[in-house]
Amino acid sequence: MSQLLEKLGKLEEEQRILIPGMRWRQYEAVRAILYDVPGVRTAYLDGNVEVLTLSKKHEKIKSNISRLLDTYLDEVGIDFYRTGSFTMGGEDKNASTEPDESYSLDEEKAVPDLVIEVIITSGKLKRREIFRRLGVAEAWYWKDEQLLIYNLRSPSDEPITQSALLPKLDLELFTRCINMLDQKVAFKEFRSIIRGTQFK
Repeated sequence: MSQLLEKLGKLEEEQRILIPGMRWRQYEAVRAILYDVPGVRTAYLDGNVEVLTLSKKHEKIKSNISRLLDTYLDEVGIDFYRTGSFTMGGEDKNASTEPDESYSLDEEKAVPDLVIEVIITSGKLKRREIFRRLGVAEAWYWKDEQLLIYNLRSPSDEPITQSALLPKLDLELFTRCINMLDQKVAFKEFRSIIRGTQFK
């Protein structure tokens, strides 16, 4: 564990460290030690642990996506509860993770309808399997300036072209606004277009 903490302390960019062959109680001990380490998240699936260090770029993109999605849900009148990156799962599922962001639509739920993950560096742990096992309906992944949406209630692991939860959301517009350099302009443009579409 001391070697892991030393390695984490030297990382300047976002990294994913995979630790295989760990029992659940060992994982709980690792998670407890890393709980107060800023910018570090963990995940567990069937004995494999992933430790993720977050970069400023990662957090900026996550915030952009969340702000745009909040704007959309507000403008179209969908009640929602943003539940952040709380720890999901447990020993009974042999799986646990902390999404970058999560949403329950219409009413607050124990398991969110939607999770968002920002991928700067790829890992080997199958986080979608964790979310699927925990009962999440949909996962949104931002990677290489693209938004990939997965229906976790489907046996297919291929991305879908439109959100089943938010079928009227213009994903091309949404993605373009995420990637705009000037986010102040992006939010204004997105809200303006959404309002124009909504009230036609």
